[in-house]
Amino acid sequence: MDPQSLVEHAEEAILLSLAVALPVLAIAALVGALVAAFQAASQIQDPTIAHLPRLLAVIAALVVLGPWMGHTVAAFAERMFLLAATR
Repeated sequence: MDPQSLVEHAEEAILLSLAVALPVLAIAALVGALVAAFQAASQIQDPTIAHLPRLLAVIAALVVLGPWMGHTVAAFAERMFLLAATR
């Protein structure tokens, strides 16, 4: 495999990992911001309150997005294995 195609496939792998992780991270950030706004408005400053909604949102996001994430990563891996087998 020539270095140029290797760099292209590595770049594709990095972008794929970013695309797969970004929705879950965005949901965690959004829920965290909403909880922080609620805590600021209600003046409840218990640090444990912020963790449970974010944890539940991430779990729900993984349940909903998990099949898509798995299929996307598996398709990329299959394509890379097939490419490696032909060379």
